[in-house]
Amino acid sequence: MSGSDEPADLARQMREKAQQLHEQAERASDPQERERLEKKSRTIRDRSEQQSAMEAGDIHPQK
Repeated sequence: MSGSDEPADLARQMREKAQQLHEQAERASDPQERERLEKKSRTIRDRSEQQSAMEAGDIHPQK
């Protein structure tokens, strides 16, 4: 894998993990567990969007 593909691959993996957590949350019977999984899913999804935006050059990481 080339170095230029790694950030895009990382963002894709993060989106997949977020989707898995979302699906687990939908199946969870405990409301607290459901909320915990949804929160974790949203956090990972937000981070993957930031990663994608950085890769596209839309935003720059803070120093």
